[in-house]
Amino acid sequence: MRTLRALVVAVLLCLVPVPAAYAAADLTYDFEDGTTQGWGPRGGGVSVTVSADAARTGAGGLLTTGRTATWHGTSIPAPFVRGTGYTVTAYARLAGGQPGSTIAMTVQRTPTGGETTYERVAAATVTDAGWVRLSGGYQFTAESADVQLYVESSDATSQYYLDDLVIAPLGDPTREPIDSGFEDGTAQDWASRAAAVLEPSTAAARTGSRGLAVTGRSASWDGPALNVFGRMGKGDKYTLSVWVRLAAGATPGRLGLSIERRSGGTPSYERVVAPKDLAAGQWVQLSGTYTLAYDVEFLSVYVESDSGTFAFDLDDFAMRYVQPKPIETGLPALKDAVPFTMGSAFTRAETLGVHSELLAKHFNGVTPGNELKWDATEPREGEFTLADGDHLVDYGTRHGMTIRGHTLAWHSQTPDWVFADGAAAASKELLLQRLETHVRTLVTRYKGKISAWDVVNEVVDENQPDGLRRSKWYQIAGLDFIRTAFRVAHEADPAAKLFINDYNTEFPRKREALYALVKRLKAEGVPIDGVGHQLHLNIEQPPASSVEATIERFATLGVDQQVTELDVSVYTDFVSSYDSIPPELLVQQGHRYKELFDVFRRHAAQLSSVTVWGESDDVSWLRSWPITRLNAPLLFDDDLQAKPAYWAVVDPAELPPLVRSMEAPAGKPKVDGTRDLEWDLLPDSPIARVGEVSAGFQARSSATGLYVLAEVTDPVVDKDDRVTFTVDGTPYVVKRTGPGTKRTATGYRVEALVKTGTNVAVIVHDRSTDIAWTGKVTAAPAVKLTTAARRTPVLDGVVDRVWSATPEICTQTWLQGTSGATARVRSLWSGSTLYVLAQVSDPTLSEESANPWEQDSVEIFVDPGNGKTKGYEDDDGQYRVSFSGRLTVGGTFDASGVKDHLKAVAKVVPGGYVVEAAIELPTVVLAEGGLAGFDVQVNDATGAARTGAVTWNDRTNRAYLDTSHWGVLRLTG
Repeated sequence: MRTLRALVVAVLLCLVPVPAAYAAADLTYDFEDGTTQGWGPRGGGVSVTVSADAARTGAGGLLTTGRTATWHGTSIPAPFVRGTGYTVTAYARLAGGQPGSTIAMTVQRTPTGGETTYERVAAATVTDAGWVRLSGGYQFTAESADVQLYVESSDATSQYYLDDLVIAPLGDPTREPIDSGFEDGTAQDWASRAAAVLEPSTAAARTGSRGLAVTGRSASWDGPALNVFGRMGKGDKYTLSVWVRLAAGATPGRLGLSIERRSGGTPSYERVVAPKDLAAGQWVQLSGTYTLAYDVEFLSVYVESDSGTFAFDLDDFAMRYVQPKPIETGLPALKDAVPFTMGSAFTRAETLGVHSELLAKHFNGVTPGNELKWDATEPREGEFTLADGDHLVDYGTRHGMTIRGHTLAWHSQTPDWVFADGAAAASKELLLQRLETHVRTLVTRYKGKISAWDVVNEVVDENQPDGLRRSKWYQIAGLDFIRTAFRVAHEADPAAKLFINDYNTEFPRKREALYALVKRLKAEGVPIDGVGHQLHLNIEQPPASSVEATIERFATLGVDQQVTELDVSVYTDFVSSYDSIPPELLVQQGHRYKELFDVFRRHAAQLSSVTVWGESDDVSWLRSWPITRLNAPLLFDDDLQAKPAYWAVVDPAELPPLVRSMEAPAGKPKVDGTRDLEWDLLPDSPIARVGEVSAGFQARSSATGLYVLAEVTDPVVDKDDRVTFTVDGTPYVVKRTGPGTKRTATGYRVEALVKTGTNVAVIVHDRSTDIAWTGKVTAAPAVKLTTAARRTPVLDGVVDRVWSATPEICTQTWLQGTSGATARVRSLWSGSTLYVLAQVSDPTLSEESANPWEQDSVEIFVDPGNGKTKGYEDDDGQYRVSFSGRLTVGGTFDASGVKDHLKAVAKVVPGGYVVEAAIELPTVVLAEGGLAGFDVQVNDATGAARTGAVTWNDRTNRAYLDTSHWGVLRLTG
């Protein structure tokens, strides 16, 4: 072990603050020369000597005796250079017979013009039984005098040994990696946030021989924390990763990774990784990125649960600085390529470094993502916290950007006190008074700076009779909270444009509910200037034509419109996850953005702004919602480099070609230009609109060839109008007026029988315009069709005669196993209700598993609109009934749109059980001839495991996520 060099003595005596300079050598105190190497007594009567008994290694160590106060001990003028970070390590043990106590290393310093401060570097519980490692990081940045490093004890009289002290300068500490593997048998600077006990343990190891066992937690936030103060630079980005596992026998729960920072003595908490589910015995990685955007005096990373105090194991923590890539300065600016304001949501972190450069280059509008919401601006009544809002608004103002304020009244991120009066609910008068104070305060403060406000956010619920969300705002104040918010905002800043903002406005029912509300409020004189369409979309749904229909609909009200929160997820469901996103999906996403911006440009007269919900993928909220997963929904990637989505906006000619895919179910429609029922079983695959021309395409496979359909929207007839189907290089041209075509209300329809093939291109030609679909078509089994007669059965588990009026179908498509429980199924309908009868053959019944899909049960899948989408829409449902009558419902998110729509009775009979179910479908008008997506699955359980699963039509085993392969139910009289 190296000894303290004489060269270092000068550093020890130098207390004059100097600029940061990163020393290369470690300072080691091993006391092998028989001296205390500069360490002396701290406090009267204290003795510090070198003793052989105090040696951990070698022949000598440091013995401290004669203490009479906790702060007494041994100290040294600290060899710390201002601005340099250090790791400080020492080994401590109590002298024989001393009671256990906490030994701590602490720094005392006096900032110029300030009071003396005491800063803990490291601490641990120490006994006389063995040596304990103390280790921590330290850095100070303010000019200071009398900088001392000392060792103290929680027991005023403890005698203790010290040895092998090392002070290691870190170079630039903000660039140095941090790793914790616990292989040395210590907690490696991790400390409890409260009562939690941290114990290095071989039983807690993921890799190597040790990990960290965490027990004795007193609260969800209590657990292991690592001090990273001085190890992150302001504006710098870091990756953080740690592996966690439930302790043996622990209650299942969820763990996440968070940051605590303090500025001016005020703590703030930021989530790095949202809590993830932990399955017994399985290690789960918590991995994310964090950018420090504040000046801080304390910084810590910690693991917490969203509830509960269960024990867990932790291992293999790593923190790494992310070297930023320069932004691509030669790219055309987004803001110069569009005929409206091009905006981005942003946070404080995006006002620093390369993120700020990207923001300033490409965007001329900004929206603070969270900093102007109620919980951020008025967490307690009358206590306004506007520093972050001020910072972001000032940034936008300095850069000449249009600023949108988001949001004044929302059902989410609003503190509970707003709706309370002591233990009781607030009165309407009190609630509106609070609303007026809040709105007036914010709008007045930013008058002349914020040009547009989302005054109310997400107030529509299309599933309610009146179309209004039953939020606490509405429950207490009715529509008056909306009227009040708009009135007060207008009074506070008459020049600001005031918006009502909502999601899913591209879906017809939500669109019409919002339209009716805006029309009503404007008729009352409520000062609504515009409607905000959030547009959180995915690469498949909904089609761009639905977005266009929404803009056209609200244009009739004469209001301004803005796209306020645009992003395009690469996922079509809420469960799937990629380790790395396939490049072809990013190309598909690019073409999706092109379709959308084509719509926006066509309606630039009605659309004043388009805002993406984040400038780059690394800051997207979709990394943690609806689950934690890798997502890439924006125009620039994690390194702030342009994606295909960027080129879709500025120059679509740079997009790689899109190769699509389509299944051609078996079928033989008649080729006469008349749309047979066969074609209505599936929706057309859209061919994006250019100008006034758009189209949809389908195919059916058969032994005689490939049947193809094109539905063309083209209001102007031209002699050269035609559709060309090219199959494996062979073209088939069908003119608008040729055989196999029919005129339609909006254009024309083409049907043809072409040769069987895989590589298919469809080109619709209109004068100087071509629109195209290019991709691969593969044969698939026919889409199964059944019918439901209009009848009303009695829901009692008894098979009434009324069921005989409708045909029976059988589950014969095996997903798991090749034999087991099956069902004979019939359907009826009446009013807005679909009835389903399932007679299940299953002699052995079990509900032993805690998972409902592993119990003997029947699942009924219903898509009221037969949308055949790759994810669920809000009214699509998975309705499960077990043999004992237990009901579970699946759908989007928490199935909120469908969870109350199921009633069912189950009855065990010889050889199996009978299920009668009634499913309410209030989102559509059921009528003779109507089509619904429909399927049935039987789950067969043996003990606590599912051993068989069989469906009627869907063979993908994804029916719980994806409606595109369900069969079809046709309503009859």
